[in-house]
Amino acid sequence: MAGLALVDALARLQLEALRCGFRISLGRAPDELAELVELAGLDEVLGLEPRRQAEEREEHVGVEEEGDLPDLPA
Repeated sequence: MAGLALVDALARLQLEALRCGFRISLGRAPDELAELVELAGLDEVLGLEPRRQAEEREEHVGVEEEGDLPDLPA
């Protein structure tokens, strides 16, 4: 089961779970599934946990360690 058929099945499962007094939650869903759930507008309904953004790392190009600079000739 792939694509929107899976999203549809999850939505139906959530509906049945709610009728029984339970709730399902999608934690750590694969990116492709999470994108489809969000596209369908069911991220809150299906309890989709927010995806974490990859941390941006600062690139230090040409940075030297702090220290005393050598004396330049005059």
